[in-house]
Amino acid sequence: MDPKRDPAEMDRRDPLARFRDRFDLPEGLIYLGGHSLGPPPRTTRARTERLIGREWGTDLVAAWNRSDWLELPERIGARIAPLVGAGADEVIAADSVSLNLFKLLGALMLKARGRSVVLADEGNFPTDLYMAQGLAHLLAGSGATLRLTAPEDFESGLGSDVAVATVSHVDFRTGRRRDSRALTAAARASGVPLVWDLSHSAGAVGLRLNEDGVEYAVGCGYKYLNGGPGAPAFLYVARESQDALESPLTGWMGHASPFDFDVEYRPAPGMRRFLTGTPPILSLAALEDGLRTFEGVEMADLRGKSEALGDLFLRLAAERLAEFGVIPASPEDADERGAQVSLRHPEGYALVQALNARGVVGDFRGPDLMRFGLAPLYVRYIDVWNAVEALRLILVGEEHREDRFRQRRRVP
Repeated sequence: MDPKRDPAEMDRRDPLARFRDRFDLPEGLIYLGGHSLGPPPRTTRARTERLIGREWGTDLVAAWNRSDWLELPERIGARIAPLVGAGADEVIAADSVSLNLFKLLGALMLKARGRSVVLADEGNFPTDLYMAQGLAHLLAGSGATLRLTAPEDFESGLGSDVAVATVSHVDFRTGRRRDSRALTAAARASGVPLVWDLSHSAGAVGLRLNEDGVEYAVGCGYKYLNGGPGAPAFLYVARESQDALESPLTGWMGHASPFDFDVEYRPAPGMRRFLTGTPPILSLAALEDGLRTFEGVEMADLRGKSEALGDLFLRLAAERLAEFGVIPASPEDADERGAQVSLRHPEGYALVQALNARGVVGDFRGPDLMRFGLAPLYVRYIDVWNAVEALRLILVGEEHREDRFRQRRRVP
């Protein structure tokens, strides 16, 4: 077999292969669910036990200062920054994607003059649409409205009445990736501030927010960043735009002097103005540990492997699954795809359940989408081959004893 097509040889040559050992993955499991929830790093349990037993358990309230808990949002933001191509002072960890999107959309709406439309791609993750709907409803008395467009019509919808727009970098259904540089430039030419949702790309594909001219973005901490279920999210605002924005959610941690306990709110300088309530220290600590799994990773290797994994998955699906009615829903061109491959089949739900029962974890989205996350730090090329083979065996309808199936998994 051609070494460039042999999964076992690709794994031997993989510069990211050693990073898989940083995760606590069940033996024998093929985990292709990182687009929904990343696995726990091996060190997270010890980190949280240390926080509970020593920092919180021993120092109690003094730990806020002794353990620098109040600095966690900025410290974590600085860890996320190189993964998205931003400066350390341009990213902060806080709240959820939903709340952070509301903050940025609201701040930009309040700043708009003579424009009243919130523009959103209807293909965005539903929470983004719900937050945009809620904001438009809240500001309806000022003439605010929400306008939804089909994904292919989004750029043409950037009209002179649009106050702010939001779009997902990677489509959560199909894995299709937008050109952040081109679309940001188009929005800027129309005078429209654009807020990107990076939830399905941060930590899995190479992002260059500064280089691409992106000014505003939000992202998720529990998918490819491995921060644990419900991990805090993050915001990015370009340095030159930070102090011009006032968050509509003005909590005490976003105050310029939170411990002065002033009656009047004054926003903190820089990214701290986007904080609200007391930081959730346990979950922030787990997120910080998740981000340590990226230490020593070259971003070019990260993107290169996510592309190669997707290319392999789609090639094998075409060769081994097409005859059973499985068709790709993700772009063939790696430049148009995130770290996710989606396949369509009328019995997609039943097929995903059968895969899960065989130790291959993916997920399903109606009406017919099977989704597989290809997180470059821990997914191997042989995992992709075995996942496709398992799906083929299910479609063929063969009965396989577990020992026979395990034997098949060793053969590329």
